[in-house]
Amino acid sequence: QVQLVESGGGLVQAGGSLRLSCAVSGRTFSRYAMGWFRQAPGKEREFVAGLAWSGGSPYYADSVKGRFTISGDNVKNTVYLQMNNLKPEDTAVYFCAARVNFGVDRNVAGYNYWGQGTQVTVSS
Repeated sequence: QVQLVESGGGLVQAGGSLRLSCAVSGRTFSRYAMGWFRQAPGKEREFVAGLAWSGGSPYYADSVKGRFTISGDNVKNTVYLQMNNLKPEDTAVYFCAARVNFGVDRNVAGYNYWGQGTQVTVSS
């Protein structure tokens, strides 16, 4: 099994920055992809960013393109989401997810493992 633990959430003013971390532990696979999703109150969980551990270009939702950056550290087995120029509409619980033996998927159903989530609140 794979365990994912997110950290780095918090309260920030609009225009500020946060960096989320997702520590990956447990069984490792030769090919899998990592995704960041978010869920605001009363809304469905949505794709934010994704990255394949084997390399390749990252993927972003249009709403965060140019402001968020996903990256991975193979030595630390950690995936990061750098969030800059945060807006109140970015407020949500952010989840890290792992997808085994496939590349990045923008759909929630495509992921096998999920973290517990970390709250990000952006005040106006």
